[in-house]
Amino acid sequence: MDLPGYVALTRQSGLLREMQSVANNIANLSTTGFRREGVVFAEMVEALAAEGGSVAMTAARGRYTDDLQGALAQTGGALDFAIEGEGFFTVMTPAGERLTRAGAFARSADGEIVDMDGNPLLDEGGGPIVIPFEAEHVGVAADGTVSVNGEPVAKIGVVTVEDQTELFREGGVRFRAEGGTIPVEDGRIVQGFLEQSNVNAVAEMARMIAVQRAYEYGQKLLDGEDDRIRLVVRTLGQQA
Repeated sequence: MDLPGYVALTRQSGLLREMQSVANNIANLSTTGFRREGVVFAEMVEALAAEGGSVAMTAARGRYTDDLQGALAQTGGALDFAIEGEGFFTVMTPAGERLTRAGAFARSADGEIVDMDGNPLLDEGGGPIVIPFEAEHVGVAADGTVSVNGEPVAKIGVVTVEDQTELFREGGVRFRAEGGTIPVEDGRIVQGFLEQSNVNAVAEMARMIAVQRAYEYGQKLLDGEDDRIRLVVRTLGQQA
């Protein structure tokens, strides 16, 4: 394969990753707390031996997360929480602390508030939040204060990161903060609501069609290059 083929191949590889990202977004249209993901392309330009000549290749070097807040849907659940504004809930997983916007929680057999995978929701001090079994009413104030039968028992921690490049996605709705977290002062928790996915179905479908067409154009270029090389080989073989 000659140089044009390699250039087209790097573009095809990047478009494949972008299509995978689009497909994942569409699959999570109804996932609570899911945030749309995109692909970041980088261009590498290198000078050629010919004077004034250069070649540019592309690569999907990284991914980014769209931090646009999703719509809030009312559920009425006492342990369904949503964050208005920036910030994340913190849950303790077997791999360590992870951040999430998915606020569908329940009470474990031990009385702890846990997510759907059984990971405890952490308070502002980094400890699990326990609801006594005799609790008749659980309330959560806008600042995250959890009250049981009118008495405060804990305060949900809402955190964020200073550098968004140190926030890595794990498991769809969970994120790992490499550089640590900081408290969010103006985050507002709403009880009885869940944040919906921020994926726009129409925009993602349009993006999928655009990526698919770009991939088809690249494939036509590769096919054309292959035909050209075969023609050159046949021509030189006939002259030999």
